[in-house]
Amino acid sequence: MIILAVMGVSVLILTVGYFKYILLLIGIIFLIYMGIVTWRSQDDGNGTNPDRMTAKKQVLFACSVSLLNPHAILDTIGVIGASSIQYHGSDKFWFTFAGILVSLLWFITLAIAGGLLKKLKSGVIPVFNKISALIIWGSAIYLVINFL
Repeated sequence: MIILAVMGVSVLILTVGYFKYILLLIGIIFLIYMGIVTWRSQDDGNGTNPDRMTAKKQVLFACSVSLLNPHAILDTIGVIGASSIQYHGSDKFWFTFAGILVSLLWFITLAIAGGLLKKLKSGVIPVFNKISALIIWGSAIYLVINFL
């Protein structure tokens, strides 16, 4: 996504006004759905969740949340793509490389934090999921405000 944004997809999307609104609408629906899934997720912290996904399903789910999330697409295009316009030649390459590296480090950090959180046996995961769902719905409300 970062490479596409730097290569100019951001210019295309930002100049076609209705495309941005379509992405915003899809993003609102996506975030509402993700909030519901997160709110309803059951995990007692003991690893006994019968709905626990296999590793393959987790990877596919993570890819869908990352790559199909219109909010992430708009952020990547609007922030990284727009910021890259000021760079040329090797500077643009290094800007892109740094963006990818920071993104990779961020997601590795999230995976490590998730693994550490999973080890907590005190029932904190259901509370954490409820808070996460509220934050996701807050993001959806923010998109609704921007849409209107």
